[in-house]
Amino acid sequence: MNRESLKNCKRIVIKIGTNSIMQSPTKVDYQQIDRLAFVCSSIQQQGKEVILVSSGAVGVGASEVNMDEYPTEIAEKQALASVGQSALMNLYSRFFQHYGQYVGQILMTRDIINYPSSYQNCQSSINSLIEKNIIPVINENDAVSVDERNHRTRFGENDTLAAVVTELTEADLLIILSDVDGLYDANPHHDDTAELIPHVDEINAEILDMAGGAGSTFSTGGMETKIKAAESVMSLGKSMIITSSEDLNVIFDILAGETEGTLFRKYKKESVLKEEG
Repeated sequence: MNRESLKNCKRIVIKIGTNSIMQSPTKVDYQQIDRLAFVCSSIQQQGKEVILVSSGAVGVGASEVNMDEYPTEIAEKQALASVGQSALMNLYSRFFQHYGQYVGQILMTRDIINYPSSYQNCQSSINSLIEKNIIPVINENDAVSVDERNHRTRFGENDTLAAVVTELTEADLLIILSDVDGLYDANPHHDDTAELIPHVDEINAEILDMAGGAGSTFSTGGMETKIKAAESVMSLGKSMIITSSEDLNVIFDILAGETEGTLFRKYKKESVLKEEG
């Protein structure tokens, strides 16, 4: 599929995961965060609008308190998220300001999108930051989110959150940065013959079967959650690309219309904000 139309994307959501900003469970990848700040700031300064959805609060929190094992207790994870979220935003603020760009934090829970007034307030807050040339940095509020039968406030992982933000902000394109170059017909970590699929126009059983499991210990999102996010974005008539975070210059290439990663695109208007039954 010709990707020339991606050159015209005005508002772009970029989602980066824990794996992409951590060298190891106990070490933050400062060089990667610096590169992310440079790329996002450069795109913003070209007249586009960037929204960053960033995982990593629990991972950065674990790094801050020198943990070497991922906790299993919810309370421990929430405590680490509380420590890590402020540390992560401090890093983003410092690195982005180095490139003359300010960022603003938005922490979301799923119930925000289920109530019209909360939804509108969140939408207005994000749009206000964008109008002021401030890049919103959005994450789930892991320190307080819960997932109970009658009180569901968790998105589950940030691939879902990124799809919701794409609709909330009426963005043109969602770029999900991963530890692989895109969707393959087999697991590229285990099968040397696996081939990259450059374009998907429909999420069917075959595509779902290609989705693998979750990533590293400090990450919860796998290819399956990315495929579900793609399905949501495609239902809006928007585009989504899964690509590798190894070289963040790939974002420049994508916005130049080059064939990178896997492009998910079709044209059908449905809402992704409806509560699952």
